[in-house]
Amino acid sequence: MSPASPSAAATRLGLAATLLLPTAFFLGACSVIGGETCDGTKDELKRLAAQPLLDAAPARATAPSNYRGVAITTGCDDGSSGQPWLHADRLYAYPGTIEEVIKHYSEEAKAAGWQFEHDPSPDAAPVAVEGACWTRTEKDRHLLLNVDTRVEAYSPRPEADGGIGYEVSIGTTRDGNNDDNEATCWH
Repeated sequence: MSPASPSAAATRLGLAATLLLPTAFFLGACSVIGGETCDGTKDELKRLAAQPLLDAAPARATAPSNYRGVAITTGCDDGSSGQPWLHADRLYAYPGTIEEVIKHYSEEAKAAGWQFEHDPSPDAAPVAVEGACWTRTEKDRHLLLNVDTRVEAYSPRPEADGGIGYEVSIGTTRDGNNDDNEATCWH
């Protein structure tokens, strides 16, 4: 087989550009129509990761044995509509009970000016099953602090070495306000 001639290569390149440009335009238009993106959120993610309550674990809490060295992770969940969700998260293993963990974070959050939010659903599970959530406004940004005991979906599942695993997360919408009640503890 002989190499393609310059004119054949140019024809294929032109055809590829003709086919790809409408696709790129369409995908870009979907982002504009669907809502904001995660572009430009790096500084806010750094600010979330610096929140003191992510490091305010109870005594004897450690990183799960299979997550050593991970510390705080950040992310931006860019949905197809509405505001992207920015968050900073940390996994812990604790050799006590989840009730002790919730009590600890309740005290720490209250001292830092966070407001506890009860789940208004009459069918709500106890905080020892579902976790707990607090809110506050800082620098015109509505924040949620969540202690979640449901870590089974992680891959790999956090190994707690005989204790419990839990996640601490602090999040906010990209614009930081709560005008549409997008950033609430309980949906």
